[in-house]
Amino acid sequence: MSKADLRMAAIGDVDEANSALGVAIAVLTPGALADLLTSVQNDLFDLGADIATPGDDFAPSTTSLRIVQAQVDRIEAAIDFHNAALEPLTSFILPGGAPAAAALHLARSIVRRAERSLVAACSAMPVNPVALTYVNRLSDLLFIAARAVNKTADGDVLWVPGASRA
Repeated sequence: MSKADLRMAAIGDVDEANSALGVAIAVLTPGALADLLTSVQNDLFDLGADIATPGDDFAPSTTSLRIVQAQVDRIEAAIDFHNAALEPLTSFILPGGAPAAAALHLARSIVRRAERSLVAACSAMPVNPVALTYVNRLSDLLFIAARAVNKTADGDVLWVPGASRA
């Protein structure tokens, strides 16, 4: 298989997202969020295996590893939990703030790229729809996690439209 194959591109982007998530975890304060994101890293290996496995039978089995709804549900529950403690957004925010938040924003943007690669791969191969949902929800979790980290620091960095115009 060519390294330029859409399947390989998606696997590579998921791998890069996993590495960026590892950097974020390394600068996070140890605790529940770091533990959650470490389990997400494991999920990302599952996701890579799912993408790498050809076919259109997406049911979990003993011969193929597939992302399952329970993994999505865990992400959704974490989104709800962390979002409940945040103030509603009144402005777009810049991807920055505390070092761990900035690293989470970077991981989020790489996960978004992985999602685009996986959607592109759909044009050439069957893709597990639960895997697509997982990667979509993961980027939302990372956004909310970055906001949660910034809440314990100096807060979100707000976008000021036109602030640097002369």
